[in-house]
Amino acid sequence: MNNQTTFLLLLTLFCGLFTFGQQNDEDYITFNDRRNVVHGVYVGIGMAYGEIEGQETYIGSFKVAYVANQQFEVGFLARGLYSAQNIFNPRSGQNDDLFAGYAGFHLEPIFFGKSLVSLSFPVFIGGGAVGYADRDFIESDDFDPDEDDLDAVFVLEPGVSALFNISRFVQLEAGVRYRFSSKIELTDSPIDRINGFSGGIGIKMGIFNMGRNRYKKQLD
Repeated sequence: MNNQTTFLLLLTLFCGLFTFGQQNDEDYITFNDRRNVVHGVYVGIGMAYGEIEGQETYIGSFKVAYVANQQFEVGFLARGLYSAQNIFNPRSGQNDDLFAGYAGFHLEPIFFGKSLVSLSFPVFIGGGAVGYADRDFIESDDFDPDEDDLDAVFVLEPGVSALFNISRFVQLEAGVRYRFSSKIELTDSPIDRINGFSGGIGIKMGIFNMGRNRYKKQLD
């Protein structure tokens, strides 16, 4: 009877240690599995074409952003805008176009981020200035924005984009946006806002999965 009791106690202890070891091993594997921990940073440039009040508008952009787990981006975005408005400017005595420069926060939720092609909804929030620009004058050495008509502008720009994950280091994007602006006041200008659609493409260069597990290729 004593031998049976001792055997049962030892068997129970062994089973307990085995179960505890399995749990610890599973906890260790779960703790060390970093396949889903993916972060990154990048620098991006882009170009877009749109219109303001029916006139051709060209936009260039530059951004720096942090990517959280291929699901969300947050960063800094700057844009330059040129619109062929051909507005008569009484100060210059000729027809001028519009230019604008603005910068601010870039926010971008991403869906299907680990797929070859993913979907995102970028939002820009920022501000800058808008003013007259003579298309010939801005190419000359005499151009001085401080002497031209300028006005402050606030911009909100939501959009939708397709992201193409080329590699760990390169991503392409294509999308459309709509620009909402605050009211502007320029001398004798019929335009009081720079609202409008734009569509464009861009390239991002950086490291998009710097948190990838380098020590395990595959975990069951």
